[in-house]
Amino acid sequence: MNRVADAAGGSRAYQQIVDAVERELASGVLRPGDRLPSEREMVARYGVSRATVREALRVLEHSGLVKSRHGDRSGPLLLDPAGGPLSDTLERIVRLHGCTAGELVGYRMMLESTANQLAAGLRTEEQLAAMHASLAAMRAAIERGAEEFGAADFDFHELVAEASRNTLIQYSLRAARQAALVQIEDKIVRADDERAQMEESLRHHEIVFAAIEAGDGERAASIARHSIFAYYRDYLDEAERAALASLCADENPFLTVSS
Repeated sequence: MNRVADAAGGSRAYQQIVDAVERELASGVLRPGDRLPSEREMVARYGVSRATVREALRVLEHSGLVKSRHGDRSGPLLLDPAGGPLSDTLERIVRLHGCTAGELVGYRMMLESTANQLAAGLRTEEQLAAMHASLAAMRAAIERGAEEFGAADFDFHELVAEASRNTLIQYSLRAARQAALVQIEDKIVRADDERAQMEESLRHHEIVFAAIEAGDGERAASIARHSIFAYYRDYLDEAERAALASLCADENPFLTVSS
């Protein structure tokens, strides 16, 4: 971090601090979970006034890059550059523009299928091993309940998205899942047989993994579309079901796999 000129037009100075933090995040010098220097240290390091540092921190916090508390001696906490802000923006769009459940489900179908297809061609052996371990965690979590199973399920999807090697897809998927959780999941009544539902979900994930491991991108993509549509179809109106069914016009991959 370099010293900046605390010009009379202080906005230029605080923006230089913001730009410096963003550059170091982009380059990997700073990472989510790191701490920025304390306010006093930043004043000395940048050669600016306390008011300029506070304005820079306010801008960084408003953009979702840091979380700071006045007087925190450990310094502002750096957040994930895309996770929170992107999720908040998507939820706001869904809420203010009246996006329907069908729009959210279709968005997820397209994103998940693309992530699966890319992962099938780009995954490494290390990533396959991590996915396999995640499936084992899901299998074990069935005995411990839906909350632990859901966490393991989330981890599997994150690993697949990471294997797609597309950061935009990875973060967009995370935001889409969160938006669906807020807008749709609270309307879904918990299944009478929760264990059966978890076992069926695990089976779907195992089929996805097999396709990714085999490098069969088309099959991996098809599984995602069919699986998401099957899960949400009863909560969509007739017109939305008909529209999204067109994304599942290929052969249902679950009908070609024995139980």
